[in-house]
Amino acid sequence: MSSFPGPATPQRPLPGNFISTPAGTARPQPPAFPQYQLGQPASSQSSAPQQQPQQVSQQSNGISTSTTKSLTLVERAARTINETLAQDLRYPALDNYLSQGISSDYDIPKDSSWAPFQQVKRYPMPDSILEQHNQSQFSTQMGLFAELNHAWIVIDNALYLWDYTNPNPELVGFEEQPHQITAVRLVNPKEKVFVDAIKRVLIVSTSSDIYLVGLGIEEKAGGIRDLSLYQTRMQVSVKGMGVRCIAGSNKTGRIFFCGTTSNDVFELTYQQEEKWFANRCGKINHTTKGFTSVIPTVSFGQKPQTEYVVQMEVDDSRSLLYTLSNISTIRIFHMTTPTTLELVINKTLGAIKVNIGHMVSRSELIQRQEVKIVSMSPISASESQRLSLMLTTNTGCRIFMSSTARSYYPNDASSIPGSMQVHHVKFPPSEQNSAPSNQIVTYTNGQNINTESRALTLTVKSFRSAPGYSLLVVKRGQSQPTDTLFLVAPDAGRIARPQEPSLVPKFVDFGQWLPIKGASEEVPRGLPEDMGVVTKEFSAAPTPMGFGNDLATQFDQVSTEIAVLYSDGVETIRRRRLVDVFAATLRYGQHEEGVEGEVRTFIRRYGRSEITATALAVACGQGSDVNQEARVAKVSDVDVLENARKVFIEYGGKATINENLVMDSNVLSIDNVRPSPRHEGIALYMTRLLRSIWKSKIITEQSTPIGGLQIKPTVPLPKLQSVQRDLNDLKSFLDKNKSFIDGLSGPEALGRVTTKQDEIALQAEHRALISLLELLKCVIEGISFVLVLFDERVDTIVMSLNDTVRQRVREMTYENMFSGKEGKELTKELVKAIVNHNIANGANIDTVTDALKRRCGSFCSEQDTIIFKAQEMLKKATEAGPDSASGRRHLNDSLKTFEHVAESLPYEILAQTVDNYIAMSFFAGAIRLTLEVAKQSDKAKKALSWVKDGSPANDSRKEAFGKRTKCYDLVHKVIQAVDQATRDSPDTVDGHQTLAAKRKSESYTEINRSEDELFQTNLYDWYLEQGWSERLLELSSPYVVNYLEKKSVSDAGHADLLWRYFAHYQQFFEAAQVQLQLAKSGFDLDLGKRIEYLSRAKVNAGTRAPGVNDLSYSRQSRQEVSREISDLLELATIQEDILDRIKSDIRLFGEQKTKVLKQLDGPILAIDDLFNCFADQAGYHDICLLIYQIADHRNGADIKSTWTNLIEQAHAQAVGSSPSASSAKPWEVVADKVRTMGSRLNKSETTFPVPVLLPMLEAYAHISAPGQGPAHWVVEVFLDAGVAHETCFVVLENMFYNEEPPFHGRNKRPICNDLVYVAQKWLEESARTGQQPFGGMENAVAVNELLGLVLRDGGLDHQRREIATVLRARVDAMLRR
Repeated sequence: MSSFPGPATPQRPLPGNFISTPAGTARPQPPAFPQYQLGQPASSQSSAPQQQPQQVSQQSNGISTSTTKSLTLVERAARTINETLAQDLRYPALDNYLSQGISSDYDIPKDSSWAPFQQVKRYPMPDSILEQHNQSQFSTQMGLFAELNHAWIVIDNALYLWDYTNPNPELVGFEEQPHQITAVRLVNPKEKVFVDAIKRVLIVSTSSDIYLVGLGIEEKAGGIRDLSLYQTRMQVSVKGMGVRCIAGSNKTGRIFFCGTTSNDVFELTYQQEEKWFANRCGKINHTTKGFTSVIPTVSFGQKPQTEYVVQMEVDDSRSLLYTLSNISTIRIFHMTTPTTLELVINKTLGAIKVNIGHMVSRSELIQRQEVKIVSMSPISASESQRLSLMLTTNTGCRIFMSSTARSYYPNDASSIPGSMQVHHVKFPPSEQNSAPSNQIVTYTNGQNINTESRALTLTVKSFRSAPGYSLLVVKRGQSQPTDTLFLVAPDAGRIARPQEPSLVPKFVDFGQWLPIKGASEEVPRGLPEDMGVVTKEFSAAPTPMGFGNDLATQFDQVSTEIAVLYSDGVETIRRRRLVDVFAATLRYGQHEEGVEGEVRTFIRRYGRSEITATALAVACGQGSDVNQEARVAKVSDVDVLENARKVFIEYGGKATINENLVMDSNVLSIDNVRPSPRHEGIALYMTRLLRSIWKSKIITEQSTPIGGLQIKPTVPLPKLQSVQRDLNDLKSFLDKNKSFIDGLSGPEALGRVTTKQDEIALQAEHRALISLLELLKCVIEGISFVLVLFDERVDTIVMSLNDTVRQRVREMTYENMFSGKEGKELTKELVKAIVNHNIANGANIDTVTDALKRRCGSFCSEQDTIIFKAQEMLKKATEAGPDSASGRRHLNDSLKTFEHVAESLPYEILAQTVDNYIAMSFFAGAIRLTLEVAKQSDKAKKALSWVKDGSPANDSRKEAFGKRTKCYDLVHKVIQAVDQATRDSPDTVDGHQTLAAKRKSESYTEINRSEDELFQTNLYDWYLEQGWSERLLELSSPYVVNYLEKKSVSDAGHADLLWRYFAHYQQFFEAAQVQLQLAKSGFDLDLGKRIEYLSRAKVNAGTRAPGVNDLSYSRQSRQEVSREISDLLELATIQEDILDRIKSDIRLFGEQKTKVLKQLDGPILAIDDLFNCFADQAGYHDICLLIYQIADHRNGADIKSTWTNLIEQAHAQAVGSSPSASSAKPWEVVADKVRTMGSRLNKSETTFPVPVLLPMLEAYAHISAPGQGPAHWVVEVFLDAGVAHETCFVVLENMFYNEEPPFHGRNKRPICNDLVYVAQKWLEESARTGQQPFGGMENAVAVNELLGLVLRDGGLDHQRREIATVLRARVDAMLRR
């Protein structure tokens, strides 16, 4: 430790005014406490410049890390799944690929394996229906309730329903009225109007009334539905109206109908009870108002109206009602409120033709007078934002209409349409139909479009369902020798992947001819009576973007199936998925180049990634076909599966390096590699299997009838089981074929690479494929876990969780569970709840955990099992009691078991365990376990290194520090519990340690023997926060010293505690060092506190304690420190003098005085600053002399001048003070000042020069104080100050001989008198001390001689002359002896 540097010699400043001298800016910066090392290699100030480059480097690394974030394999695969989902959702909306204009392009395959639709099964008409039909007297009608797998037939006044899929169906009939039935419609009822058993309502219109018949639906196994009819006693008269069209809103339950006698639109109103002005059932005319709307129309020979409604449709997505009249006029009504219906658009066929005339100059298919609209099909807002309606003409043209809102704002589902225009016209296909199945029909974009094809002339009916599946019924004629169905489906693969990616996707349709044939060639079948979708309405996305992507749903949803009702039965037609088409081409393909030709055609059409995904699906058994039993079955043909496997492996492509990224970074990296189409195919297949569950929540809460909550799976369990089976098949396929797949085949694949680029690409491919495999395993086990969860009493399990975890479980999705860290944590909570639930019910923990590991091993690992066992031991200890032998044994066993899994023990379980240990007074075990968990969670000691590096903000090590801190907080909790438990208990009883004292001793032993430096630091911080600083003094640990030394750098309280700690353990010299540095520090300490530290340091530095520690410092180092302390203490004392002097100095006042006092009452200033800025400028001459003394200043002129000023100042102050009886005389003030300074200056020869001061004071007494005071007060001042008699005598002797003014001539008398006085006192002192007179013979001779001269000179007064004579005689006598 370096000594305090000696103060420099003060320089005399220029003359100035004291009032303005001590400015704040002149104050130099004192040495700051951080310069005190306390064992550290460098101060914080000196190390800051060295740390700066390191921080910059870390920042740059952080930026790099954020851009290429390190992901786990599962997280990387989850990102791939999300990207693939987003890719499927980017499928263009109908508005985007159905551009404004005309087209006639259809791809009509001649190869049946490429056909977009497939006939599934024919269901014959039941014999009972045929018998009733043969008994018909007037008319019959037929129709479908396809969504219920039921058909209906009206025979005169009777309505019969039957399940057409049942070979022996039971007829359900409505025969309770006598009138002829004219129309039947199935609608959804309004809420809370009917009993819960009524799910739907049959609207049955007769020639007299409309009846509302309740329909009950009972779901049975195998998809069978039993229907039952309920009498609602609701009917309204429609006599004379000839009702033929009925439509209902599934969203609101409103019912509309029209008759053949007018073009009016009526609404059938119904409610639960009658009201004052409304019956339970009634009708409202929304088009003709007034008295005529309630009077039946009766014809008395007048010509009937020529226009009436032939079709009505409701679009609930836009709240619109469409009507089509017999003269092809379209009217659109908006359901503005639940009770109103407003006509907003009236579009005639002529206006439609005018719109089309802007697109095509002339076409007989449009402009002929015989052309009419035979059907209309609404397009929902989910499918298209602008396109709202498709019209079909009797010439086979499909006209797509777009509507615009009345307001300026863009269209949305709630906008009221103001106008409707033709957007696109799809003309019939060419009559030749010569395009082969394996050729791509180029979209002509309006060029060479055939607008005169009569292939679909005599179209009598059409049907459309999302996302564009259309069936057109064409009667036989010149262009068609037989009645035919023309089936249309958009080619989603080519729409999603146009041949030119930069171009807008084109409207690409598949077409297929399906002749209408009866059971035999001889028996004609007739045209379809009705058509409907059997399966759930298609929707790949809730928005137009992505809605029509049936490729995305081919493994997730049942393929769309359409039922067609004929007079002899029902026939079902299914939309074939791409995977079905691909399986069929592998099985029945007719390409001239065989399978390879078919595959190349697929690749050209749909891309390599899509085909590898499809081939993989076929190889995993996803392909289906209609078998000989007219059932849709999986394709299991060995050749087909093998060919699909080969296509997946051989056409999967290779990973490629993005050369642009490589050129930018000049570094080959696996992050610059695009995985192979094979990887993309696997990702596509996995994504499409998972798409319905990936973003779904796992559980949903439903209210029970009694007001409770019931937990239900958001995704039905059969659906989960189906997804899991498909994923297991995928995993099995990849496991069996990994040796043939680059990226999965292992290290031998590296032997086939030839360049560095190929090696990097193969590594990237391996990482990508392994990531998908890892996610695949997690998903399979995750689904198993969900199935296990719902096998248990899930309500009890979820409710047993704490509120925070329960809410997080409610929000948890399958994605989070499969791939998220939070999901893993929540599943562990659920596993724990399952185990605890079973244990509470008496189950054995091994049985429960073995079952969990068998079904979902990753969710219940070996470590989880150990934790459960430890918890079981803890439970047994609780049951046995903490003071029993078995209870303590179970506690110790649980502790050992928990320690085995300390590395992975969740904090929540640790906290709960600590609480249980505290409750059972197992304090030492709680501390030991907590410290072990903290240690195992941070084996690399990242937290400690983070703290030592200055705790940078953006650093991954901060997380480890947070984990450790949470554990340490638990230790604090245990300490408080220990102190609370032992507060009122004695330590010993009858000389034996009490149990409470023993437990406390064990607890603190665990704490004190811990070698965790970070814990000790945390603990000491906590002690000080609690105000327990005395506890630190009681700890004999090296960690305490290290802790206090580090904290002392920035905190004075810790430094104060450090020297107290050293003093407590008798390390006095170390305490003195700390006190010295505190006095020198830059902390906010007042000057008095610094002087106190220096005073204590001076004592401690001079105290020697017995022991080895005291010998560790050399004598020289001790002396250096002691000297530094003494010098600094003197300097501080001077500064304190200046401070006290300025406080009472009236020359300074106000803000300036406050500033000066603040400068002085703080760090100890340098000696030259004290002199130049304060003491000299303020005229504190006595303090200046003290500074000379400390600084070893030897300039005699300066010293003499300062003494002169001091004496003059003292005299002036005494003279200027107000006189009083008790006030001192000026000479007394001067004498006292000189006497005091002599003592403070230790009679220094330099700063207290008697040869200078004595003449100066004699002159002062002679000139300024003549005749004042005692005769010899001047020499008495020096003698009192301890100046030797000899010194005073010599100075006076010189004055006597030199005769310097004013002491010459008669003025020498004071000098002569003082000479005699000093000689007399000197002789008396010699006699009193027993020494030789005057110190020896030589001095005695000199004194004798001088006395003789003085007597001869005559300068003495009478009294002194007598004394001098006697004194000289005595000296002569002594000399003669």
